[in-house]
Amino acid sequence: MSTNTSTSSGIVPSVTRRDLLIAALVANVELAAVVGYFALTNATLSSPLFTLYGLIWVNVALVVFARYRPPRGDARSRRRALAVAGGYALLLAVFGGVLGVAPPRTTPGVELALLPPGWGPALVVNAGVAAAVVIPAKVLGYAALAYLLYGTVVDAASAGVAGVLGLFSCVSCSLPILVGAATAVVGGGGFVVAAVGGIGYGPSTLVFVVTVGLLWWRPEFDLLR
Repeated sequence: MSTNTSTSSGIVPSVTRRDLLIAALVANVELAAVVGYFALTNATLSSPLFTLYGLIWVNVALVVFARYRPPRGDARSRRRALAVAGGYALLLAVFGGVLGVAPPRTTPGVELALLPPGWGPALVVNAGVAAAVVIPAKVLGYAALAYLLYGTVVDAASAGVAGVLGLFSCVSCSLPILVGAATAVVGGGGFVVAAVGGIGYGPSTLVFVVTVGLLWWRPEFDLLR
């Protein structure tokens, strides 16, 4: 019973010495990147939380990729899950400000925005009509959410119709999209600012972390089994 729960939730329970060493190495690299960024640029550390939030996005996403294992399913379930996860990632990118309409009266081109580690460096691509802001924290974070949703859809397929219906009504799947929609309504000062900040660094980071937890352990989904 415990083995099945662990597999369906994608949990990798054990933490090895190698994992701790890798975590320490990543933390040291990030610290060096932060120190180097503020030492080599004219930026000032006016808001330490801004940098911290970006690193939280990156580190949580890295934990998902390193520790989460989606449940096994048949080929049809995997294809369906891949399609749903791909569409979900696209919605997150649009509502999260990574992809969108280019601001008016801007010149098409490609530039690099030097933001603090986690949020940057951000690649800004303006195609005239559409634009994209490739922010490490957002790209990794949304990819992690899509990866978790992939596992949820595969799990739902094995749970039957009730599980599939519950999947598309669960709050954990729609929470970041609803927050992104609220961001679009409120608006931002610029394309990069809107993509990074949204409704606020703290609230958006909290929503991301909570969504990762809900999609990983899926308490409401497991009740439908």
